[in-house]
Amino acid sequence: MNVPAGDRVEPKQRIAPMRRSAKSRAEEQFAASQKKANQALKDKEKARQEVAEHVAMLRGLRLAKEAADKKAAEAAAAVKAAAKTKKKPAKRMPQAHRY
Repeated sequence: MNVPAGDRVEPKQRIAPMRRSAKSRAEEQFAASQKKANQALKDKEKARQEVAEHVAMLRGLRLAKEAADKKAAEAAAAVKAAAKTKKKPAKRMPQAHRY
């Protein structure tokens, strides 16, 4: 099987287009994986931000409750202190001398 020299394709010429297509496929895959990784990072950052906002809201609610509890405790202590300082009637001496 002799092929005339003009019709014959050299092996390097056949491989070169395949190499370029493999390279372009690899570049496309790399670009797709980069895009996917960037999207994953954005999603992760968004989730982290949502958690941080939720924690901040809960912290605010907790601090407000603690302040309200402290105010209520101070009011209760003031009422209790006022009740203690309330003047009690003097105890009368036993009237033993009547007998």
